[in-house]
Amino acid sequence: MNPKEFWKSLTSARIGIGRSGGSIPTSELLKFRLDHARARDAVLAEPDFDTISLGLEKIFQPLGIDIIGIESLAKSREEYLLRPDLGRRISEPSRSRLESKKGIYDIALIGVDGLSAKAVDSNLVSFLQILVPLLSEQKYKISPFILGKLGRVAIGDEIGEILGAKAVVLLIGERPGLTSADSLGMYLTFDPKLGKTDESRNCISNIRPDGLDFQEASLKTAYLLSESLKRGISGVDLKDEMTPDFLESSSINLSNITNSA
Repeated sequence: MNPKEFWKSLTSARIGIGRSGGSIPTSELLKFRLDHARARDAVLAEPDFDTISLGLEKIFQPLGIDIIGIESLAKSREEYLLRPDLGRRISEPSRSRLESKKGIYDIALIGVDGLSAKAVDSNLVSFLQILVPLLSEQKYKISPFILGKLGRVAIGDEIGEILGAKAVVLLIGERPGLTSADSLGMYLTFDPKLGKTDESRNCISNIRPDGLDFQEASLKTAYLLSESLKRGISGVDLKDEMTPDFLESSSINLSNITNSA
């Protein structure tokens, strides 16, 4: 394998695409346009919430955890894209549903569509199938799972505050890239409440089979959560001090994850 083919085999990024005269080859131009169309579709489409709910029930019902659907203040996909602020707050009917579930929880798990329906359709349930058993082993008190429509990252602050959760783990469809329209993002916020800003969150990005795979992402999420609850911090105050060999292990190593909540 020549050096160019070797480097191309390591990434889906557009490197070493060559040229034809003063432009790129037609085949690469067509691939670019296809990826661009896929990215637009991911932003404009809505997830299949009915199918997602069926998958979530198989995960949470055996644990006795309810699933609650909520909506943001955005009334349509178009309004959601034009008014990001509306996606950060929940509707009044949603608030009422959450207030009826108020309690004392270690964590609130939330899934929202964000900017990629494909990410949520393809990866939300599969990721939770690995993450939730890992968190359950730590005996955390988990709130009802919240499935949100037309939501942004900050909507988790209001949800966590209403429910009475010490920390929020929010999973969201990320803004598509031109080679990755199905990336899921994880945002961890300790002591969630309205007014929190982005420096108070820890983020894991590019969760998908061709990016950070579900097991590695679950282990990293569980580790950050355990440290957040133990120290009472998140965001820029919480550094990733996971041992370097942790992600290289082929088996699940729980030594870095403890429940001190």
